[in-house]
Amino acid sequence: MKRLMLAAPASGSGKTVLTCGLLAALTARGIGAEAFKCGPDYIDPMFHQKVLGVPSRNLDLFLQGEGGVRRTLAKQSRPVALIEGAMGYYDGVNGTDQASAWHLATAAKLPVVLAVRPGGSSLTLAAQIQGLQKFRPDSRLRGLVLTLCKPSLYAHLKPILERETGLPVLGYLPPLEAARIESRHLGLQTAGEIQDLARRFAQVAAQLEKTVDLDALLALADEVPDAPKTQGRQGEKTCTIAVARDEAFCFYYADNLDALEAAGAELVFFSPLHDEALPKADGLYLGGGYPELYAAQLAQKTGMRNAIGRAVASGLPTVAECGGFLYLQAALQNAAGEGYPMVGLFSGEGYPTGQLRRFGYLTLTGDRDSLLFRAGEAIPAHEFHYWDTTANGEDLTAVKPSGRSWRFGYAGESMYAAFPHLHFGGETPVAERFVAMATFYRKRTRG
Repeated sequence: MKRLMLAAPASGSGKTVLTCGLLAALTARGIGAEAFKCGPDYIDPMFHQKVLGVPSRNLDLFLQGEGGVRRTLAKQSRPVALIEGAMGYYDGVNGTDQASAWHLATAAKLPVVLAVRPGGSSLTLAAQIQGLQKFRPDSRLRGLVLTLCKPSLYAHLKPILERETGLPVLGYLPPLEAARIESRHLGLQTAGEIQDLARRFAQVAAQLEKTVDLDALLALADEVPDAPKTQGRQGEKTCTIAVARDEAFCFYYADNLDALEAAGAELVFFSPLHDEALPKADGLYLGGGYPELYAAQLAQKTGMRNAIGRAVASGLPTVAECGGFLYLQAALQNAAGEGYPMVGLFSGEGYPTGQLRRFGYLTLTGDRDSLLFRAGEAIPAHEFHYWDTTANGEDLTAVKPSGRSWRFGYAGESMYAAFPHLHFGGETPVAERFVAMATFYRKRTRG
């Protein structure tokens, strides 16, 4: 097995398109490939999964710690794994390199190919790449691929960059209509919203076969030392957890679902957007996503909203993150400020703010024991949203790496409902606690 990271000097360098194109090219060659994503991003792994047909997993040193990252990497089951970096190569927590793509590459001993989008410079571009090489004692940079680069510019830049940096320039991806993916307030459109995505990435893959030395790129990938595979527990299922999954609720870490199953949960997926009834279950997981884009349609599902409200109010163990949290409010406004009724468990109304709210990593602490927390215990989390609510709650304390803190959220014996997202693959047994309470609920209600 081999592993290779694809990183970039900055966001917007074409990492996701390059990664997906390479995954498609490897697949077309008959080489089994899989993908991982550095950081807390939900959307890029959807693109990886669309290309490969298997889950892409997040690797996040802040949320998981090194032990959790090693456990996730040990799930690699195909010959080649491509790890897509995040943001700029050294950009980490609170202006440091902690939990950056470089930190992950160093901790996991990954070779790195840098995706560079040239424009407006030549020798100066070499100086910038040299700066990345020398910024830390071992940059782990092993090669370059130029993105959104015309053939003539590539022919000009390749000898300059190789001469000045000593890194091989492995090829380029020219401007392609197939490589254009529209963005919106939380990033790229999701993979499920782009109907011809498979065809488009096939075109990107065909182009990469012509303009990137794939054999040389694969030769840079490091062999993975033999490591024991992590196995999910295959024993008796002790409870059923209903997981909302559709266009409105689509932000789930693959490791979170794995962890729930390993802890003894049977997962049943349903759609608040399309289904008429909540499936019978002992727990409820409402992930993040884009409920604000589907507020009118969600409001029309009165039976579903009422069923969820009654179930959660009666003590059904529930985790509701970000978009799921907004769904539990009394109302939710769309981007035009038009309000629609939601579940009504909380009294607030979700509304657009026009800017990122409380963005980034944080740690969460509860004053008392609750569904996922133990009193005084700090759990890492991540927050990223443009909508807020008039009823944020105050059961938990959030602390940013900068030291800023505030009260927020709802955390009771059977509930976690708040904007921050949690990763169940870290060092705190969050999934086990959720499943234990769902199992208790099952025994109490079903006998």
